[in-house]
Amino acid sequence: MVASLIAMLLLSLLVIGNLTYHARQQQLDDRFRAELAAGTAPVSEGDFEDVLLADGDPVALIEIPEIGLRDVVVEGTSGSVLMDGPGHRRDTVLPGQVGVSVLMGRALAYGGPFGGLSQLTPGDRFSVTTGQGEHVYEVMGTRYAGDPAPANPRSGESRLILTTARGGPLAPVGVQYVDATLVGDAQPRGARQTTFVTLPPQDTPLATDTRTVWALIFALQFLVVAEIGAIWALRRFGWRKTWIAFIPVLLLASLLTATQVAVLLPNLI
Repeated sequence: MVASLIAMLLLSLLVIGNLTYHARQQQLDDRFRAELAAGTAPVSEGDFEDVLLADGDPVALIEIPEIGLRDVVVEGTSGSVLMDGPGHRRDTVLPGQVGVSVLMGRALAYGGPFGGLSQLTPGDRFSVTTGQGEHVYEVMGTRYAGDPAPANPRSGESRLILTTARGGPLAPVGVQYVDATLVGDAQPRGARQTTFVTLPPQDTPLATDTRTVWALIFALQFLVVAEIGAIWALRRFGWRKTWIAFIPVLLLASLLTATQVAVLLPNLI
């Protein structure tokens, strides 16, 4: 059971997760392009009807040619949200607006959209498209947790911080930041309800999300019951019939469990 769970966890993070990531990105891209065309793409923490954006709603499109990245950015930065794409931290302004905006993305699992951030060098340019248009940013540099941060942005300036994990595969040892400044004029800030104080703890860098532990408990129970059933069937009917009947069930139970375990892992891996 342990072996199947570990194997399914790796498969979920690196294979199945990549497939679902790209499928979800296609859906988000279609939705965000439709909102841009209709002029309803969000420019604040609420939608065009002032309804608070849900976690996972598309808010921007980021394109970084140097690392081959073109992904839709979603609202929220918890582990489950970052399974769908890079996330925008709720307590910061949207890219292109006056102030500091923070985008967070995984380094390896579920598409690993920010896995190539270390390749960026000062002077590299990339674009972020929001409901206020296309914004071009220029990389200032890369830093790690504990390094001195750049000086605070000047009045009317827009700064963007790209955030991901650093370290070995699936074993982060810290956080990597890429600072960038807007080339051109910044847009007005949109209204935001979330502040640094009220930001949920699961939305911070390398945080885990324990809100769905109950789902993991049920998934583990399902896996244990399936294992017991397979052992009983093996003794009663032999391995051929047991294989046909229980392998799909065991794979499903292992996948459900692995997905819930993945949510408990640091959100930037």
